[in-house]
Amino acid sequence: HHHAKMSKITRETYEEIIRNVLALSKEKKRNFTETIELQVMLKNYDPQKDKRFSGTVKLPHIPRPRLKVCLLGDASHIDEAKTINLPHHDVEFLKKFNKDKKLI
Repeated sequence: HHHAKMSKITRETYEEIIRNVLALSKEKKRNFTETIELQVMLKNYDPQKDKRFSGTVKLPHIPRPRLKVCLLGDASHIDEAKTINLPHHDVEFLKKFNKDKKLI
């Protein structure tokens, strides 16, 4: 795997980058929905141990209306997934999947 070098960028920098991307997308129309991915890392924050942030945020735009989601989780998550008819697999499936990648 090749990992891109992560670096800190200022708000001005990413706003400028997004303006450029939007301007270019108007110049050269594509036949698909273009998306921008932004990965955020919080310094000195371990989501496993630190519970300062919890809750859900509903985004104003649906990124991909036909996006398919499959939950991978333990028994309690699987039960939740079943109640809302969300496709799901448990840890046992993952163990089998690691041995045989053709399962999906």
